[in-house]
Amino acid sequence: MGTYLTRRLLIAIPSLLGISVILFTILALAPGDPFEELASNPAIPPDVRAQLRASLGLDDPIHERYLSWLTAMLRGEWGYSFVSRIPVDQLILQRLPTTIAVIGLAQIVALCIALPVGVYAASRPYSIFDQLANTLAFIGFSLPTFFTGLLMILLFSIHLDWLPFVFRTDIEATGLDWWWQMLRQTIMPIMVLGLFQGAAWTRYVRAATLDVIRLDHVTTARAKGLPESRITILHVVRNAMIPVVTLVALQMPAVFGGAIVTEQIFRIPGIGSLLITSILSNDTPVIMAVTFVFAILVIVFNLVADILYGWLDPRISYR
Repeated sequence: MGTYLTRRLLIAIPSLLGISVILFTILALAPGDPFEELASNPAIPPDVRAQLRASLGLDDPIHERYLSWLTAMLRGEWGYSFVSRIPVDQLILQRLPTTIAVIGLAQIVALCIALPVGVYAASRPYSIFDQLANTLAFIGFSLPTFFTGLLMILLFSIHLDWLPFVFRTDIEATGLDWWWQMLRQTIMPIMVLGLFQGAAWTRYVRAATLDVIRLDHVTTARAKGLPESRITILHVVRNAMIPVVTLVALQMPAVFGGAIVTEQIFRIPGIGSLLITSILSNDTPVIMAVTFVFAILVIVFNLVADILYGWLDPRISYR
């Protein structure tokens, strides 16, 4: 296992370097100037604008700017935001816990929906439950998150007045009351993301379970008289989870990107809203850092999926 992990981490280094080169080049060649407002401000002399650009290296060749960025990244210095003048790593760390909490709980909700519903529907194919589950799953992943988010706001916030529709970070409560207020304002975004992902994953779990439930070793287990619950848990679900693990691991970084819409709807101060704000203001250091973090997530979750394969299927060996 140790040799396998070391080899995968060594392979990840050139992959991350290649991704960083592409991202940096695209952002450097993209139209727009982060100092466009300064250029149009007559109160700022041209020589001051020129000195500011020179101090940040914006007029240097792209390869020199990239090497400077890479050297700083290796030292743990992510640069400063052009807009807020705050270190980029500090900006990300301020918003990352909120994003992880919302997305993490949403994925737990999605798995709690997809696994039992998908397995139960596959064990009784073409039954009323199976048809109802398929219908609701199609409806669930056909509706975009911004639509379901607005529906929840209209129902639970405006008409029923049960939940707040704007995420607040300045809650004055303390103790259990603070946790309750935080839970109330995260219920809707968690359910929006969780229901959307759960509907999509239900279809994959059902299909994977149907493929396994017809295999010979499952038929043999039934012929031996084993209880159906034991057969489902030990012989069906474990083998059916291999393609599902691949799907969940590969979609996890996309979920972080897809949460941008949900964060904008509920005004959640997370990574998604930070990325949108940075794109609108041409804040290149923040855009580069956030997109690079997404690239790291892709590689990390691929590695996690490969490790889980060996746990789910003992026939897989790490070499």
